[in-house]
Amino acid sequence: MATETSNSAALTPIMFVPRRQPVGMVGFLRQVIRVRLALAGLVVLAVVVFATIFANWVAPYDPIQVDGYRSLEAPSWSHPLGLDKYGRDVLSRIIYGGRVSLPVGMVAVAIAAAVGVPLGIVSAYFGGKLDAVIMAATDALYSFPSLLLALALVAALGPSIINIMIAIGITTIPVYARVVRSQALSVREHEYVLAARTIGSRDWRIMTRHIWPNVTAPIIVQSSLGMAAAVLAEAGLNFLGVGVRQPTPTWGSMLNEGFPLLRRAPWLSISPGLMIFLVVLALNVVGDALRDVLDPQLRHSRGTEV
Repeated sequence: MATETSNSAALTPIMFVPRRQPVGMVGFLRQVIRVRLALAGLVVLAVVVFATIFANWVAPYDPIQVDGYRSLEAPSWSHPLGLDKYGRDVLSRIIYGGRVSLPVGMVAVAIAAAVGVPLGIVSAYFGGKLDAVIMAATDALYSFPSLLLALALVAALGPSIINIMIAIGITTIPVYARVVRSQALSVREHEYVLAARTIGSRDWRIMTRHIWPNVTAPIIVQSSLGMAAAVLAEAGLNFLGVGVRQPTPTWGSMLNEGFPLLRRAPWLSISPGLMIFLVVLALNVVGDALRDVLDPQLRHSRGTEV
């Protein structure tokens, strides 16, 4: 349900107006940081990514090491987030859990964009019956509840990280196709596209050299928001027990383990739930900042100084 909400919000019409881009990555990053709360979101993401990459050195304990004599031990100085029912350190499992959630989000977004973006450009450029067929297919795919569709795909393909990436990526293809199509419809009418047609440029060259570079702004914004939705979807699938098998730690499976013990050991659910909340919130904040920077009309209407 959370995934549907995120996808629906991402489909809100956004008028991206072509403008001079910031000079270099440093200038662009400075504009993003100036947007309210963007710096906090970037810091949260940087810390999480750093801890995930260097989990072997950051995590204080082995995430799958079992100690039956210390089951459900409350948070302490030696174990800041306590121990689970098997005596495993919760903090270490959360750190290693990012090695599943973050890659799933990135790869799922890459799969969705790799399929949805070309579909959107082709649909808008050629129009007619091809446009109708592509949009009918994406509408049919989008009509299914995202989490239920991903659940069915993972159940059919089998529980694994790769299959979760594929399932979540497939469910979000329509979002990218719709967003890109809406932008490409206006770009194809610009003078430089008409000029390219006049001099006899091939269709594929016009789409890759003239239309594609001018629809990247909404793709960047949607990728940030889409990754937040993918993290939520991955957590939901693992919470339902169709994700990665134990003892591999994931934030969703940790929620699943802690839910029956919510009254006796609330830290088992609060810790992974808070991590999911922070990462998704940070991604959404960064996505909003990117939209403010890349869309001058929206930035001026909000009165944001960038």
